[in-house]
Amino acid sequence: MTVSILVPSSVVREAEDKREATRKLGYVARAATVFRADRLIVFPDRDGERRWGGGFVEAVLRYAATPPYLRTEVWGMRDELEYVGVLPPLRAVSRTGSGSNGSGSLRQGLVTEVGPEGRVRVNCGLQHPLSLITPPGMEVQQGERVTVRISSRRPVRAKLTEEPAGLEVERTDLPAALGRPDAGVRIATSRFGEELTTGRLPGLSARIEADGTTVAFGSPGRGLPDILDVNAEAVGDQPADGVEPGSDGSERFDLWLNTIPHQGSETVRTEEAMFASLACLTLTE
Repeated sequence: MTVSILVPSSVVREAEDKREATRKLGYVARAATVFRADRLIVFPDRDGERRWGGGFVEAVLRYAATPPYLRTEVWGMRDELEYVGVLPPLRAVSRTGSGSNGSGSLRQGLVTEVGPEGRVRVNCGLQHPLSLITPPGMEVQQGERVTVRISSRRPVRAKLTEEPAGLEVERTDLPAALGRPDAGVRIATSRFGEELTTGRLPGLSARIEADGTTVAFGSPGRGLPDILDVNAEAVGDQPADGVEPGSDGSERFDLWLNTIPHQGSETVRTEEAMFASLACLTLTE
């Protein structure tokens, strides 16, 4: 099951300063990590951006998703990262189920040197960089991030793999994100959507478990209907076989869902909506 999460570039539009904006993005990354999302995508909402737009949002989220042992080497000093000290730790577990230091675990690494005969040196947070052979058909360059599978710690046995080691962060437009072959069930979250009920959840959960899902969220004071220029009052009445918001129908969702049908606050923050929504949508039998 592939889980992709979409957040707009305007997600920190109401933050009072860069420190608060950074902290908010930390909880967005936490929500994606807690629910084992494979991909966190920032899509453009330039009309809703204020002081911090898509470049800032992407940089902070990518930094948060970078293992601590690689952050200094990968990122150095950048203006966008001035307050990354307030980011909560993600403490992501290995995709294999064993701990990040355990046998058979996946780790992110950084190629520090490309040598002859397909050998590369990779810093993956162990005591010393590893000298590894590049698999057939795989090309890497110095400074590139790669995934290393550790099969033994004593002695160290490892190999390069094309499997993702953790949360991937990228920036792309909404049609491209929704058009991926592994997009699965494409869900737009909105308080104007159809209410998610216990009666409907089993069927939806089974479909998501089989096909995966892509879940899109809005930003403070600017929900998805506003971002996509959709009639908010009509989204909950759309046919179950799909919705085509936008003048050209290029952004396509299968469902508009209200995942917090009895919210007690006038507004729900994006990171709060992520925790509430993903807790329901990632349930399995």
